[in-house]
Amino acid sequence: MTLSENAARTDFAHISVRPVAGALGAEVTGCSLAGGVDSETATEIRQALLDHLVLFFPDQELTPTQLLAFAAGLGRPLQYPQVRGLPEAPMVTEVAKLEHERVNFGGVWHTDTSYLERPPMGSMLYAVEVPPYGGDTLFANQYLAFEALSAGMRELLGRLSCVCDSRAASAVTREDRQRQVGSAQKVLTAVHPVVRTHPETGRRSLYVNYGHTVRFDGWTAAESRHLLDFLFVHQTRPEFTCRFTWSPRALAFWDNRCTQHNPVNDYQGLRRVMHRVTLEGDRPR
Repeated sequence: MTLSENAARTDFAHISVRPVAGALGAEVTGCSLAGGVDSETATEIRQALLDHLVLFFPDQELTPTQLLAFAAGLGRPLQYPQVRGLPEAPMVTEVAKLEHERVNFGGVWHTDTSYLERPPMGSMLYAVEVPPYGGDTLFANQYLAFEALSAGMRELLGRLSCVCDSRAASAVTREDRQRQVGSAQKVLTAVHPVVRTHPETGRRSLYVNYGHTVRFDGWTAAESRHLLDFLFVHQTRPEFTCRFTWSPRALAFWDNRCTQHNPVNDYQGLRRVMHRVTLEGDRPR
């Protein structure tokens, strides 16, 4: 099923929505976010998110406090675990890779903080400073990834749960180095269904990810490895993805319950600075 076959809306009263790829993603224009948005516009943005899974807002001038205020109109912002926020806005996290650094923040395919019992419903990322080239972000539709599997595989996975761990593949990212600043960090783990039902759309999606999933619940890591490796490759097939090229002052807002993302680390020697807000979610079911 493609996004167009799922009848995603583009006819809104307060915003303009233009799909950017067949699998997921849409550009939203016609609204300024700096002063917050009214309830009608917020409702339309939430519906567009459900329809398109990730939204891109070009050319928005946002301070950290304005970003946080906009986010609060779409959900409940939360403190990102184990990484410090900005002094003036503790729920806004700086995501930066500096000129001398080689490893980027979260630089693998992942769903944000699936090692929490209640992972975020969504995340927002705002471009403060971007390199002249490189630094794109890939997104993948996990509804399509699930629906493309055989009936037998869907039935098997629907009976399984997975264990997610904060010590998994994220340990090779810049995020892990930031965690080490200060006191020892708490290890966070959670068990979630491999196939998650979206609480608002009712659609089913894959909910394992390379960044944090370490094994199936009740299985050893060795027993889990081959099936997980297959799923990690399958769920990021090109036909399930879109690619966003950042420009200064652009904002991305994605549904963490049915997508994955991967920031591409292809801008060595250049600087990239972003601000991120995560929104509180519920327990996957």
